[in-house]
Amino acid sequence: MRVDKPIGTWLLYWPCTWSIAMATPAGQIPSIYMLSLFGAGAFLMRSAGCVINDLWDKDFDKKVERTKLRPLACGSLNEKQAVGLLAGLLSSSLAILMQLNWFSVAVGASSMALVVGYPLAKRYTYWPQFILG
Repeated sequence: MRVDKPIGTWLLYWPCTWSIAMATPAGQIPSIYMLSLFGAGAFLMRSAGCVINDLWDKDFDKKVERTKLRPLACGSLNEKQAVGLLAGLLSSSLAILMQLNWFSVAVGASSMALVVGYPLAKRYTYWPQFILG
């Protein structure tokens, strides 16, 4: 989940906070409820992306100095446990998503293509960030 490296969560969360703040009527404080939902969602979805990446890259990660101590690569977590964690993260993310209106649910659900596509893009291009926009 890479909880010790929060930059990915911040990169997901900051655009959300700006959008929520800009949608707030002038003179009012942005909704703490919405900020909390999006904060939790950013953390959970970034974590899910890390788990997907580690599941697919565990054999590569074993051979790279920087990644060889990741839980799947070093064996402290097995594949079944990782899939269980991923299921929990995605289920929790869905519960958060269902708090929003249907248009937001559709947009949020479509973001799964990016969550899955980014780790796959690393196999076919030197610019996987291009997939993220």
